[in-house]
Amino acid sequence: MGRVLPRCGAALGLALRLLLLLGAVALRGGHSRLHSRRAFHTVVSEPGPGLPWYSCVSYVDDQVIYVYTSGMQRVEPRTVWMAQNEGPELWDLRLFWSWRWEAWFNASLKTLGELYNQSEGFHIIQMIYGCDLREDNIIQVFYQDSYDGRDFLTLDKETMTWVAADIGAQITKRRWDAEVDDNQGWKHYLEDHCRERLSQEIEFGKETLQRKVRPTARVSDRSSHDGLTTLSCKVSGFYPRDITVTWLRNGESRQQETYSEGILPSGDGTYQTWVAMEIDPKIKAHYSCHVEHESLLEPLSISWEPNNSLIPVVAGVITAVVLVGVIIGVVVWKKRDPGKEPGMGGFPGLTGPCTLA
Repeated sequence: MGRVLPRCGAALGLALRLLLLLGAVALRGGHSRLHSRRAFHTVVSEPGPGLPWYSCVSYVDDQVIYVYTSGMQRVEPRTVWMAQNEGPELWDLRLFWSWRWEAWFNASLKTLGELYNQSEGFHIIQMIYGCDLREDNIIQVFYQDSYDGRDFLTLDKETMTWVAADIGAQITKRRWDAEVDDNQGWKHYLEDHCRERLSQEIEFGKETLQRKVRPTARVSDRSSHDGLTTLSCKVSGFYPRDITVTWLRNGESRQQETYSEGILPSGDGTYQTWVAMEIDPKIKAHYSCHVEHESLLEPLSISWEPNNSLIPVVAGVITAVVLVGVIIGVVVWKKRDPGKEPGMGGFPGLTGPCTLA
């Protein structure tokens, strides 16, 4: 694919080229805080209402820090701590690079259409790149792109060469592998510039990004098919997002037997998740939900007790039976002795208040 953007100085190291991504971010568990910085670029050949033809969204951890779209034609900070701490010259620089990315992707759509012999229809380019910074200060970099939902190119950071996903991408790979200076620019951006920016942004947003909120957990059960029972463990109200939730049977993890819908926002800045497992209640075993999270000094363990869920039901039934018995007794007594007041004349030796004087 032909180049649209001239090279940039080493300060940013953005050797811009057609990069197209659909990336998946793995869910992590454990106690080590990992911060990430990501830039997502999305380009569509047929824009519509609410879907600009080009957009770029930048994240730090789970926070959108700024957005640019072809419709807005400006870069907007999306957190108070970014707006308050970044100077106008940096926002101007981000706008400058957003315009250059926009021009680059405009040409890239046409080039990819020719490469795959496509003249019309809906097509999408997606790209993600960034870095992860661990507490031990080790940096991990990430780059991937896609076209129409299929992998196109990824960057092998060890060899600083490009990995092609199909025959069409091979043409671009050969061209980009030859651009040694541009590849070194990407290496500088991902390993140095990204680390520097992420460290600053973590400091700017530390009250949000570095807070710890303890999870709460509860277990429940319900009847399933063929006499089986489904155990559920709901964990909610935690931050940061990374968490490990597993079911244990007699102290051993049954992770391969569990299923979940993943980790979801709670709507209040925290997260929630649930993990379920199907068991045969006839097999006697001890089941517990095991939760590991950065906010916990030690793992949280919630045991499932099959009899506990019956206690409220049994208590309710007993109360109802007693109440019905009392009502029936009063009705029967009134039918047998309608002239007496309940609670007085119905008992021997009590004929009314005057007898108590």
